[in-house]
Amino acid sequence: MNDKVVKVGLLGLGNMGRNHLRVLSLLKGFELTFICDANTEVVESLGKEYSIPYTVDPTSYLDQVDAVVICTPTVTHADYIRMCAKGVKNIFVEKPLAATLQEAIEISDFAKENELNIQVGFIERFNPAVRSLKTVLDGTEKIISLDFTRTNKVSSRITDVDVITDLMIHDIDLALYLNGPAKSVAAHGFSKGEMTDFASALITHENGQFSRILASRVTDKKIRHISSTCVDMYIDCDLLSKEIIINREAETKVEDDLPYRVSAVREAVAVAPQEALLTELQSFMESCVNIADSNRPSVSAGVAAMQICDQIKTSVES
Repeated sequence: MNDKVVKVGLLGLGNMGRNHLRVLSLLKGFELTFICDANTEVVESLGKEYSIPYTVDPTSYLDQVDAVVICTPTVTHADYIRMCAKGVKNIFVEKPLAATLQEAIEISDFAKENELNIQVGFIERFNPAVRSLKTVLDGTEKIISLDFTRTNKVSSRITDVDVITDLMIHDIDLALYLNGPAKSVAAHGFSKGEMTDFASALITHENGQFSRILASRVTDKKIRHISSTCVDMYIDCDLLSKEIIINREAETKVEDDLPYRVSAVREAVAVAPQEALLTELQSFMESCVNIADSNRPSVSAGVAAMQICDQIKTSVES
């Protein structure tokens, strides 16, 4: 690990921004140089609590940092990326990359033109259960289908995005990460109001594998689950409890010329206890000092997820 200390500024102090603030203030290798939020009372209170310079306008601080973390509302992501890029090349932006697919594509082009290092906040890639699941899947004979379920009661803080961009996008990214590029998408959904609150999508991947994704904001029960149907095993992965159970198919063996059947084997996979946000920010910090991480979701991953979101929304609306 490079010994360089990365000076970072944090923009946005909502629920997710405060989580970033907590981790950034503790993470070795980062020096939290300033925090910023449009709410004067909030930014002043947290600035004093953490003894960190605070502001409602980050422009005067950008020449003092090596990186920024953007946790502002989705509709502001593109504008803040452009503003920060004038003085900073390393940018972490919470998902989604931008408010619309067109904006995401424009930001991708902008990042290439300006040689920006952008990481998108797909935190589930850094969930230790997902990392363990990927290791298991890499060793399977063949994946047939991945089934993702993500439910959560709609929060009063979510006012600018539907369930597809709010919840489902996490599993869209995981589907592309674990199953590869998409070939086609079909979906349906349900809306209680103006925004879609329930959506179900089927992605057919270029390698012939499938991903079935369900996301809902019309239930009080919180679920984060992945089921993996493979030729040689079935895997249950609970992202909340960090539990992975592998069910291997029964075998028929012969001993002394007599066949007998071995019952299906059920085994648990040990998952190391890690905080996903800590691992995610460590990955970003390492990218700031030119250390590669194949799990790191770049700007291209942000665009790819938005492309699938757009196709799902089109399918749901039609």
